[in-house]
Amino acid sequence: MRCPFCASDDSQVKDSRHTEDGHTIRRRRLCSSCGARFTTFERVQLRELTVIKKSGRRTPFEREKLSRSVNIALQKRPVTQDQIERMLTGIIRRLESLGNSDVESDKIGEMVMESLSHLDSVGYVRYASVYKDFHAVNDFASFIDKEKLASEGLDAKSPETDKNQ
Repeated sequence: MRCPFCASDDSQVKDSRHTEDGHTIRRRRLCSSCGARFTTFERVQLRELTVIKKSGRRTPFEREKLSRSVNIALQKRPVTQDQIERMLTGIIRRLESLGNSDVESDKIGEMVMESLSHLDSVGYVRYASVYKDFHAVNDFASFIDKEKLASEGLDAKSPETDKNQ
């Protein structure tokens, strides 16, 4: 493993532990060249995923990119890093089990939205504001109103429509 401080390829594993989810191994390493200590994580990867963007462009799936966007949405929220990691691992497992290496970016976004809705409502709205490309305060308000109706078991019909039926 390359040292992030001096870029040397010579490092030694000093300690290995399974994380709480059991799907990741945390390794503490020591660089033989500069003596720096750093942590790496090892995960099982079932298949190489390719993201198909809305433009049709294809890019390799990057867990770090997904993690960054979720962490931004959950910044300063009462959610632990362990909860976030479990959520990300669950999403990636679901993506890998779809049976296809090509995954549309919309599918990933919907999975993240679903997971965030169960984890933290504020993080959910923050993520939605970027994912759904909100431009004005009204976009937030209408999204939240639709979510309230959905959580109450109603759809987005107006009260007048319900009276006429």
